[in-house]
Amino acid sequence: MGIGLKILLIICACCFECRAEDTVTQPTGDVIAFEGESVTLGCDYSTSDTTPYLFWYIQYPNGSPKDILSQNIYNSGVPKAEFKERFDAQVNKASSSVPLTIQKMQLSDSAVYYCALRP
Repeated sequence: MGIGLKILLIICACCFECRAEDTVTQPTGDVIAFEGESVTLGCDYSTSDTTPYLFWYIQYPNGSPKDILSQNIYNSGVPKAEFKERFDAQVNKASSSVPLTIQKMQLSDSAVYYCALRP
């Protein structure tokens, strides 16, 4: 692989209107990738709710968080139009996770990524 631009992704977790037993966990630390590579960002959740909604957000430097996609555990999430080509997340009910995969990384993907839960 040739020398490419490094892409820095920072991941965070948040939980909206969650009860004490509801949690969202993302691995800590930065993710570094080269342009053109694929990256999967982890997100584990725990809730007693039978139909929680899970969200992924992106926050660019000096910007507000933007919704990438939302889904409940029974339906596949469809990314918003601007993310549809390269972003995908599928809930894994068995492992209570909803990893976000970004295909063909671009320098413009450098941002903070948030996984969130709303029971």
